[in-house]
Amino acid sequence: MSATDAPADDLPPDILDAGIGRGRAHAERTCLVTRESQNPAGLIRFALGPDGTVVPDLKARLPGRGAWVTATRAAVGEAVRRRLFQRAFKAKHAVAGPDLADVIEAALRHDLRQALALANKAGCVVTGFTKVESAVESRAGVAALVHASDASQDGRRKLAQALRRRYGDAISGIPVVDDMSSEELDMALGRDHVIHAALVAGAGTAGLLARWRRLRAFRGAAAMPGDVGPAPSGADAALPDDSPGGCDSVCDRPPEGR
Repeated sequence: MSATDAPADDLPPDILDAGIGRGRAHAERTCLVTRESQNPAGLIRFALGPDGTVVPDLKARLPGRGAWVTATRAAVGEAVRRRLFQRAFKAKHAVAGPDLADVIEAALRHDLRQALALANKAGCVVTGFTKVESAVESRAGVAALVHASDASQDGRRKLAQALRRRYGDAISGIPVVDDMSSEELDMALGRDHVIHAALVAGAGTAGLLARWRRLRAFRGAAAMPGDVGPAPSGADAALPDDSPGGCDSVCDRPPEGR
């Protein structure tokens, strides 16, 4: 029997962490679903709220002992389906709703928009098709392209051609972020009708790309050459919630608005 198929009753007695501030920082954690230990950067921590609700703790800072699950929709859905949170917390009435994965994805999208807003304030965002094209073809080049998810194929194609002219075969090193709608881009950047943007090197760029990769990994989207660029390293490999402006949890964030 594989670890994934093992009965929920066989959860190790130390499946929960000792709580924030206890134990060795950045120690490997064990996924409730796979029972495999790994770096916490690839997992999501969950805490038990005062009302018995299982709360996603994206920054891993909420008090009390915590359970960890591989940071994908599939793993979270499996943990809910098999009632693993209730068994791990030894609280049969703990509430882990069927929409838990949707709640997490919404929080990750919020973090991505927030990171884009911070990068914009730091002067790392260029908007408008002509300005983006010029940035791509400039000597400095760009760190990433950003398209609205509802952008036209014509605009995408023309900017892809500009990337090819500028970078040639190295085009796979330029991430293309297209996970936000034009409305979300407008919200993050504080302007109207944003369809295309570019990220240039500077404060905030690494944090944004780390959050974007985390969202894509949660959705199960593979990083394909020529599409999203290479895997992060160095600063890009840090947990996105280590960057300023991350969410402590999805339950203590104020409502969004324009």
